[in-house]
Amino acid sequence: MIIRIRTNVGQWRIDCKNLTPSSKISELVQEIAVTRPNLEYTSPLSSDPAGKSPLDPNKSLADYNMAHGSMIYCRVDPTTVVTSSVNDNTSNKTASEPEAPKHMKRVINPDGSISFIEDPTHLTKDKSFRKGMMPLRDMKMQWTLQEFVDMDNQFVFKISAQKEKWIGSGGCSVDQDSANAFQSYLRTFMFQRQRFGFLYGKFVDEEETEEEKKKRTERDTLFGTELPGTEKEYKAKNQKVVVEAIYEPPQEADPDAAEGFIALDDPMEEKVEALAEMLGLKRVGWIFGHPPREEGFQLSSAEIIMAAELQIESAHGVEETPFVTVKVTAGDDGNVSFEAFQVSKQCMEMVAEEALIVGENPGFCYVNDTFTAIQEGKESKMIENNFFLTVVPITQHASEMFVSEFPKANRDHDSRQQSHDEMKRQLQKSGSAGWTFVDLLADFNLLIYLSKFLDFDTDIPKICQSIVNRDVPLEEGYKLIIASMAGLDSAY
Repeated sequence: MIIRIRTNVGQWRIDCKNLTPSSKISELVQEIAVTRPNLEYTSPLSSDPAGKSPLDPNKSLADYNMAHGSMIYCRVDPTTVVTSSVNDNTSNKTASEPEAPKHMKRVINPDGSISFIEDPTHLTKDKSFRKGMMPLRDMKMQWTLQEFVDMDNQFVFKISAQKEKWIGSGGCSVDQDSANAFQSYLRTFMFQRQRFGFLYGKFVDEEETEEEKKKRTERDTLFGTELPGTEKEYKAKNQKVVVEAIYEPPQEADPDAAEGFIALDDPMEEKVEALAEMLGLKRVGWIFGHPPREEGFQLSSAEIIMAAELQIESAHGVEETPFVTVKVTAGDDGNVSFEAFQVSKQCMEMVAEEALIVGENPGFCYVNDTFTAIQEGKESKMIENNFFLTVVPITQHASEMFVSEFPKANRDHDSRQQSHDEMKRQLQKSGSAGWTFVDLLADFNLLIYLSKFLDFDTDIPKICQSIVNRDVPLEEGYKLIIASMAGLDSAY
């Protein structure tokens, strides 16, 4: 099991051979200490980049759905990241001018004291097992041939395209108003700006037809008895993605960035996730828009890697997931197209191991020098992006529960911005054209805006309950409060 740890000084891979899903977080900390015995944390291990959800040392990895490829976060003191491979021979150094241990370099702390941190320049030496790694002798004094082969095989990937999808024939269906709002904003920039958002909705089981069940039963039977787990496996791979809302987190357009944008810290991230859960929704995919590309060029290497990371996060590891990637662009004729994809499990594995990197040609994923990729019997330093993609059918629908009329968050140069006046503009339709007050409140982006002003733990859950179950009337007090905020002085 490989656990990835993202810190303020870089990302680490921790090979947790001695851990199982029942192992405690405290044992993971001990595993980290094996290679970094002097490590000091300035913030504890956490499930989120902001460090607001620290991991309980007494809980197990399974409690946090941690599996191969899972990512956790922390902050550390950069001067304490010395690895155990360091030969800390300090017998000859003086107090005034300490000698840097092997593979280390001196740094002067703010208080004037001298510490040592890992010097990456040693990683280029020919004695390393693989580029970027320690020499074999630094890992272990004696190796058998089988141990060496097993060790080397961990860094070799035999590239093969994935034919099967992890999603039903219904593919992905996106709420048409949400989709239109996203592409309309991109159109204002003639699709020359790249932008992304997260898709919130549900994974819905598709009904198995009698013909499909007959074929599956014939395929998955032995001596007339259906093999155990086949029905469960069928359902896991036959879910439809239904997207009900799009949330666009804080970001900056940057044509020089590999993705075309820079994702910024989102102070609303936890509230957005909690709000989605109250509404019976979850993050089911992501969407991005890009300028027109040459025919056949689907996703760039940066987009492939981002898609893989998000699939890993959704599946809590390198596992099958219906999580989708939707891309939007305009053709030469000006018509807008929506396409949906998933990246393969092998792609997820390689991203989890940090074997894929962004290179000069965005149409290819480059292979990290530490790893070897074998494609059609030959070593390959680049892999065409389409090798990692499976196409997902995509359609649109009109949501029966939600609307998407409120201005979207975190947009610049937009003619409409989130405000109380915009809330009034939307809610004053109540009582006309068949709209009710709750119908108009059922807007994901409006609820995010409201959560900034109402109590998130007491008020928002009750409002969401009335939205999810229309048989539960919204309390009159909340109607009065929200109407007052919007400046409505007439009937609602």
